[in-house]
Amino acid sequence: MLTTLFDQQVLVGLGQAAAAICLCLGVVALCRHFQVQVERETVISLVRGLIQMSVVGLVLGFLLKGSLLIGAIILLGMVTAAAFTVSQRFPGLPYVFEISLYSVGAGGFTAIVFMLLTKSLSTNITVLVPVGSMIIANSMNASAQAMERFRSDVFSHVGQVEAALCLGAKPEVSVSPYVQSAVYASLLPRLDMLKSLGLVWIPGVMAGMLVTGASPLYAGIYQFVIVAMILIASGVSGMGATALMQRHAFSEAGQLLLRPTLGEAVAPAGFLARVFRRGAR
Repeated sequence: MLTTLFDQQVLVGLGQAAAAICLCLGVVALCRHFQVQVERETVISLVRGLIQMSVVGLVLGFLLKGSLLIGAIILLGMVTAAAFTVSQRFPGLPYVFEISLYSVGAGGFTAIVFMLLTKSLSTNITVLVPVGSMIIANSMNASAQAMERFRSDVFSHVGQVEAALCLGAKPEVSVSPYVQSAVYASLLPRLDMLKSLGLVWIPGVMAGMLVTGASPLYAGIYQFVIVAMILIASGVSGMGATALMQRHAFSEAGQLLLRPTLGEAVAPAGFLARVFRRGAR
């Protein structure tokens, strides 16, 4: 069993992964020069990433001939894991997991179902799961970016929001500029991705198709379809996450509930103090 798992190719891959980890740790060490301490989070992320991808490889190896139902269950598990990952970024908001689950699921499955209906995506699990995972991952990032931008904008403009409420503005009107900026923040990286497609980067799906002998023109068109689906999924997830955040930001009486805690309120001041101390030295 161990001989089957740890063949020569796997051992070479582990050596390459070890080299990549060493380089990542070197970059993290350089980050300390900028007073950025991410050592613990980076180590945890690297270990989790290697273990998770190894497990995924083993699971896909056993499920190469799985049905569409099995693929759907795997994608649903990915959506749940994505929602949990986003919720860890917002420990002070108890409803973030629910928002993330709905928004990531809506964006991801909108794009995946559309691709299945138009036969742009095969039900073969070796194609469905990798492509679906790319879409879900971008939906996760879009949701997190939208929620973070909306939260930070509201935190920075609590006085303006409450002044608008006191003047009779509806809750959705008082935060409308921040809704717009949050949705745009979730779309901007994907728009840049489309603009640079083929000029700055050639995605892995296209490279893989070329290696397997597919038509170069078809490989390019298919890669465009995938990136377009990523934009669609990100847009749906970003808008959904922002709309749900807006709904939870106010009470039924129209009072602003989304406020910074004491720790969040003093964090910027502490950051500025460190900057000024460093400049004084």
